[in-house]
Amino acid sequence: MDAMHLAFRLLFLSWLWPGALLSGSHFQGKKKNKDVVLGEHRKHGSRIDFKLKKSDSTKSTLIKSEQLLRIEDHDFAMRPGFGGTAIPVGIDVQVESIDSISEVNMDFTMTLYLRHYWKDERLAFPSSNNKSRTFDSRLVKKIWVPDVFFVHSKRSFIHDTTMENIMLRVYPDGNILYSVRITVTALCSMDFSRFPLDTQNCSLELESYAYNENDLMLYWKNGNDSLRTDEILLSQFFIEEFNPSNGLAFYSSTGWYNRLYINFILRRHIFFFMLQTYFPTMLMVMLSWVSFWIDRRAVPARVSLGITTVLTMSTIITGVSASMPQVSYVKAVDIYLWASFLFVFLSVIEYAAVNYLTTIEEMKKMEKGKLPVTFNTTQAMAFDGCFHDNEIELTPFPEIPVNPEQPPARNSADAQPVEGHRLRRKRSIKSNVNYIMNNSHVIDSYSRLLFPAAYLLFNIIYWGLYS
Repeated sequence: MDAMHLAFRLLFLSWLWPGALLSGSHFQGKKKNKDVVLGEHRKHGSRIDFKLKKSDSTKSTLIKSEQLLRIEDHDFAMRPGFGGTAIPVGIDVQVESIDSISEVNMDFTMTLYLRHYWKDERLAFPSSNNKSRTFDSRLVKKIWVPDVFFVHSKRSFIHDTTMENIMLRVYPDGNILYSVRITVTALCSMDFSRFPLDTQNCSLELESYAYNENDLMLYWKNGNDSLRTDEILLSQFFIEEFNPSNGLAFYSSTGWYNRLYINFILRRHIFFFMLQTYFPTMLMVMLSWVSFWIDRRAVPARVSLGITTVLTMSTIITGVSASMPQVSYVKAVDIYLWASFLFVFLSVIEYAAVNYLTTIEEMKKMEKGKLPVTFNTTQAMAFDGCFHDNEIELTPFPEIPVNPEQPPARNSADAQPVEGHRLRRKRSIKSNVNYIMNNSHVIDSYSRLLFPAAYLLFNIIYWGLYS
């Protein structure tokens, strides 16, 4: 029974797990294979580690650089020479371009290369050939750099295409060159009292934000040669001068700070505004004078010409004002435009006066009977320039009979004035006014000379004062 029972159990186990009978050899083979794999791993382990390190060359280079400069051995949260004298930081700037100058926003946009020079002995390293090492922005974040910022800046950014435009160069003795390419938009307080014949003086100001003059001393690296510019061409301005300067700024809470200035003087090109503003204004004023040569009875022609010139001048003034900031003082272009508008407006008023005096004059002639009864004054005033003064039937002077036998009177006392004789004498101001009012066509004759002469005099004074 026991033998049968044991045979039955073996049969059952062989059917349930066929490899159970071979378990001993199986485990021995598995153990042998494992030992072979571990042996192969130990044999080729150094080769695998080398391949991994070689594939991650950037990380290994950065680690070697940090070890060379002993980044982990120092606290770069503090400035070099902390607790001692102020660290000198030299600055030089190369202006790449002045991108825009906005009169409406009173600011300018400039792209420049800003370079810092200082010495940090903590970054000194041994070198057999005394050559510098150059790094990018990844190492800049781990060391101390000057916290220079732009005073009165509205917007600024560091260019980051294709990588951040930052360069760090470290020399073996610890001298450092830190260069960055920046575009900054800064405020420029402009004076438009002489616009567009103006000259603007703008400046870009650099200063340390955290370190006052006791900790950090900013200075121009090479004096006046520290500011270099490429060839800069602007659409509306000519750059007269580019120079650096320095000074101090005081803050009541933190003290005195070194401040560097990039000063540049801009003179505006006038030709653009001559074409867009001054020449059209001059032509509109001259066009308004054409009405002085149109017959005073041509009401539709003279009125439409006057209204057209007035509306055109209003459009020019509105267009210039829309492109300028809303300042509280009068600009030079405003003086010229409004004076020209006044000349155009006076030409319309001149015709209103001529029209009114002509109506009164012809009403008086009708009352004296010097005009035919069939003459209609209203029709004549509305007539389109074909009615003239010589068409009015005036009563001629009576002829004086001449007696050839009678000698002329030689005694002035006995001489009697005869009808038809006119004596010429100097008129008084009142007589001249009455003469003009009784002869309205004379106003047009005077206006043909007075208006151009007055406008020419105004232009001479204006351009002599603002040029």
